[in-house]
Amino acid sequence: MKHEAGFTLIEVVVALAILLVVIVGLVSTTGKTTHVAATSEREAAAIELVHDQIDHVRVDPDYGGLDTTYGKTELSFPTLPGFQRVTTVMRYTTSLNDYKKVTVTVTGPGLPAAGISRTITVAAP
Repeated sequence: MKHEAGFTLIEVVVALAILLVVIVGLVSTTGKTTHVAATSEREAAAIELVHDQIDHVRVDPDYGGLDTTYGKTELSFPTLPGFQRVTTVMRYTTSLNDYKKVTVTVTGPGLPAAGISRTITVAAP
């Protein structure tokens, strides 16, 4: 019996099966990575919207007008369609203190169901 150089059919099938498993794993990982990157980008944009509003509230010298100036819902963000920013201002008074809690929440597609939210407390001057 004469030995010929080359691969048997079984060796070729096993090699192709191994190659297929590796390729499917790479495609799956690439898809997951792309999804995570897109989600992270949207969350970063939402966090930026929240912090932008919080920064405006912090530097506003009109403590009495915080409610009317910032307590609203905004729907128009040209680069972020479907995003909504809700700012609520709640006033709390005690015998010694007068302060307001300002909560900014951003919701939109690709964000967690509760959205991205931050709260600060602003004391009366």
